Amino acid sequence: MGMWSIGAGALGAAALALFLANTDMFLSKPKKAALEYLEDIDLKTLEKEPRTFKAKELWEKSGAVIMAVRRPGCFLCREEAMDLSSLKPKLDDLGVPLYAVVKEKVGTEVKDFQPYFKGDIFLDEKKKFYGPQRRKMMFMGFVRLGVWYNFFRAWNGGFSGNLEGEGFILGGVFVVGPGKQGILLEHREKEFGDKVNPLSVLEAAKKIKAQVPASEKK
Repeated sequence: MGMWSIGAGALGAAALALFLANTDMFLSKPKKAALEYLEDIDLKTLEKEPRTFKAKELWEKSGAVIMAVRRPGCFLCREEAMDLSSLKPKLDDLGVPLYAVVKEKVGTEVKDFQPYFKGDIFLDEKKKFYGPQRRKMMFMGFVRLGVWYNFFRAWNGGFSGNLEGEGFILGGVFVVGPGKQGILLEHREKEFGDKVNPLSVLEAAKKIKAQVPASEKK
């Protein structure tokens, strides 16, 4: 009886741990970013002689859709990048550019990511787009049923990747209006493969009001 009791207790504890890991109880809650916070982020171009500029340049005149990539080599991130890229023709019609930021430049990872993402990519060395409260998902992610569902969805979609680079800091997607119109959509990845709904991105982009230069105002 003693061994059976210990075994039953261990099984019960494991079942409880698995249950709790699949709730949102222990997930760190994202803190929404203020427009002023995003505007002041320093980004770098990925050229041989990089240029540093403030992130607000990306959306100041025409707004923008921006993907904060968790890891370029991740097949889940490549899947989301492809989804966003499928919106490119409609975004072009709206005059809204598509951009991505990465937190590091490792080998050819960004270059290898480019076929999945049809927009310019910039470096966010200080990982500000992943804040203001930076969130991580560690190994708990591998016992979440939602994560495994996302894995199989991407595998079935023919996506593959590698393990190069930092992949625990969670990413997201932003739709930002020009000038001071503000943040129209802010999607924060809650677990690996928690991708944004492309229709929500498109609806937010349709709300963007083009900024008329002061010289053209009557």
